[in-house]
Amino acid sequence: MSGPHHIPEVVPVRYEVVGSSEHSGEYVAENIIVDRPRDHSSRWSAANGSPSTKQWIRIRLKTLSVLKSITFGKFHKTHPCNMKDFKVLVGANEDNMTEVLRAGLKNDTTPETFSIRSTNRVGLPFPTRYVEIVPLSVHGQNFNTSIWHVSFSGIVDETYVEQVHSRHQTYRENVALRQVLKHLRQRRLLTPVNQILAQSGMRLEHPLVTSIHESFVLHGDWSRTEQLIKDCADAGLLRSYRQACHVRTRWTRIRGLDADGDVPCRRGGHAMCMDSQHGVVYLFGGWDGQRNLDDFWAYDVAQDAWKLLSPATSREKNGPGPRACHKMVFDSKNGSIYLLGRLRDPDMTIDSDRTSTNVPLSDMPDGPAIRHGSTLWQVQEEYLTHDARIAQNLVNAAARMSRRLAESPHCSEFYRYHTRGLDAGTWDLLAFDTAASGGPPLVSDHQMEIDSEAQVIYVSGGRVAGTEWDALKFSGMYSYDIRTSVWKMYNTSDAYASHPSIPPRFGHSMVLDTKSQTLFIFGGQREERYLADMFAFHLPTNTVTELSSNFSSAGGPDPCFTQRAAIDCEAQEIYVFGGVTRTKASAPPVLETESPYYIYRYDRPDIPGRWSKILPDKEPGTAWPQPRYAHQIAFDTTTKALYLHGGNSGLDGDDSDDEGVHPPPPAAGEGRSTTESNATHMPVTDTDSDSDMTRLDDFWRLEIIRPSYEEITRRAHFEVRKQQFREMCEDEPPIKALTFLQTRVSAVVNHEDPEEAKDFRMLLATHLLSAFPHVEPGTSATTQPEASSDAGASIAREDSPPPRKRSRPSSPQVPSELAIRMEKDPLEESSAPSPERFRQRTEMFEKLMAFINEDARQPDQNLVDMMSGDGVIV
Repeated sequence: MSGPHHIPEVVPVRYEVVGSSEHSGEYVAENIIVDRPRDHSSRWSAANGSPSTKQWIRIRLKTLSVLKSITFGKFHKTHPCNMKDFKVLVGANEDNMTEVLRAGLKNDTTPETFSIRSTNRVGLPFPTRYVEIVPLSVHGQNFNTSIWHVSFSGIVDETYVEQVHSRHQTYRENVALRQVLKHLRQRRLLTPVNQILAQSGMRLEHPLVTSIHESFVLHGDWSRTEQLIKDCADAGLLRSYRQACHVRTRWTRIRGLDADGDVPCRRGGHAMCMDSQHGVVYLFGGWDGQRNLDDFWAYDVAQDAWKLLSPATSREKNGPGPRACHKMVFDSKNGSIYLLGRLRDPDMTIDSDRTSTNVPLSDMPDGPAIRHGSTLWQVQEEYLTHDARIAQNLVNAAARMSRRLAESPHCSEFYRYHTRGLDAGTWDLLAFDTAASGGPPLVSDHQMEIDSEAQVIYVSGGRVAGTEWDALKFSGMYSYDIRTSVWKMYNTSDAYASHPSIPPRFGHSMVLDTKSQTLFIFGGQREERYLADMFAFHLPTNTVTELSSNFSSAGGPDPCFTQRAAIDCEAQEIYVFGGVTRTKASAPPVLETESPYYIYRYDRPDIPGRWSKILPDKEPGTAWPQPRYAHQIAFDTTTKALYLHGGNSGLDGDDSDDEGVHPPPPAAGEGRSTTESNATHMPVTDTDSDSDMTRLDDFWRLEIIRPSYEEITRRAHFEVRKQQFREMCEDEPPIKALTFLQTRVSAVVNHEDPEEAKDFRMLLATHLLSAFPHVEPGTSATTQPEASSDAGASIAREDSPPPRKRSRPSSPQVPSELAIRMEKDPLEESSAPSPERFRQRTEMFEKLMAFINEDARQPDQNLVDMMSGDGVIV
């Protein structure tokens, strides 16, 4: 039997067609039940191809189910009638259906699977019995829409679905009742509100918010209201407002040196990770324009100093060789660094029979040639050094070359570096080839994340070594259990699977939300196309959810490659540092010059979040990094600071023009220019020495600056005192109101903010001066237009959250002919406000609710605004 916390297996869901719009000829809707990709007649085809005519197919599932995905089968070749854009609606009955998917199909032969949203906005699963598919466009102009085959997957376990249905019904009842309670309180029917709350045992809002309503709306106790707002801040009830506020940035150029006055040289395609507990940033490898690097650095944040841990790790026991386009992660639990991947080394060529190899002189400093067994290493440059230690050096070099041979040509080595304990400062070679033990093949431009608490590493995508650029091969998704040393492969990229898939890619971004155990995967490159899609992969259930097929249209960056990302799990934010962008495959890659930095905020990982652009602080004297790609970032989970280093600041493919070479775009290898990416296929020319001028060695710290809770509390107090001033203008002598405005109100105004200062000045004209209307001759004072009640409303601030989607009007607007007059309720005291004042205060209370977390306040919508014709939209 399925327990309340057990999620049954996702299985195919059977269905029947119960209706459709008019079809053409023999192409009835029932044809979509069976998948016959080679049968030209096995499809539903609309009778009318006009885009203004609604087309639809309605489906009834055999049993009430929790739907997870929908799959569209296709004809065995492209067809002009293939449906392009569509939407899907679901519901427990035919009269109340909700849109859960809007997407598009490619005009090809590969079936496509899409996630269907199966949870509501608060994350509660809901059951489905009816599905409606609505075509919106067709691939061929003036052709009738055709759908060839449709299948579903979901959970049909009877016990589980019944539990879901019961919980969802309870939730809907609570939502409806809370809407009614808000409506009654707006109409000053306080007695029935209290009776319903007492009898039902439910809660309309957080108790502190209820207290604000009582002190502000019913009693006009301004001091207590302000104190309650401070209490809300202390209780975390203003967190959502703060997170939604537009952020400012503070970039700081870090100029710390090591003991010898050095810093890591110019490079791209290197790797970085951070020990947040001890405030140390680690940097390894990369490509400097001439060669791969194997220097290893550590930056101490507190000391503002670099330290060269190793000038060449390849010379250390079990140390990794020079490399670029690799990845590192830091295990905060054990203080270990894990390193995986590399772009195939252009400095070393190996014969197909593996009998000889040519290597750079930097790897063989003490001899022109070394023979190890049947393998000969031959130096291509003039022998430069001689000393008495040559014999031992030759032995050491032979050992290094043996290890290099073991790494070549396509072995995926896996390394661990110890930063703590008895083994501190040493390397472990965990595997010569991870592919041999069920792990990923040798990859570059992949992504790697670690869950230190669970001791699991996740590796996603990347270009597989050994494939030509015109025949790219991509790796999939893997996990590595640190405790057991076992690799596991996830089936996330099978386009023919019954669940949604993540198209393989490289040069993308991946971050891990450890709280929800969800990986976010987005951007990158596949074939010649830069991607702007985003997926959430829930690890416990192996569930893929497509969050966006084009995040550029939702305010995110353009399709991008080698962008960098970091996640703040507590704030539920992803910070994206742009790389190379390209709007279409035929367009040249470019760097966004204005501000290639973005924030993605989410409330739930399986529901699309909100994108916003991070604009640099352009105050005089401030500086910020120039746009770049193939850079690296590290995130300090303790201080919430981000560190950025190096990368390439230009697309320098022109360097090779003198040679008449037009190699692949920078996507071919994130750490290299277009010339360098092709270094495995052509010699390095003299022009390459100039290309390193586009490489950077600058080091930056980024601080995300939000309004403090004190600042947010001040803004809320401003709203309270505006209402207090408004009432003083009506009840008190003008001089007293003016004094209050100049002292108490002015004290909570940021006069340096032009918009807020203007709002403050408007209070005088809107409320105080309007108390003395100027009457024109022959005009009755009663005919003067009243000052707008919204004239003193706060003007939207630049750093305020975007406006919430709410009903209009937000405060009760009661027609005069209705019996509800907002008269004093029996529960109120003798000093109760007048009906008009109750309405004013309720309106201001609604504005104060913008500062409160959504789950702690009354519903946003008004009941009367939810009425649509003869029905209610819930």
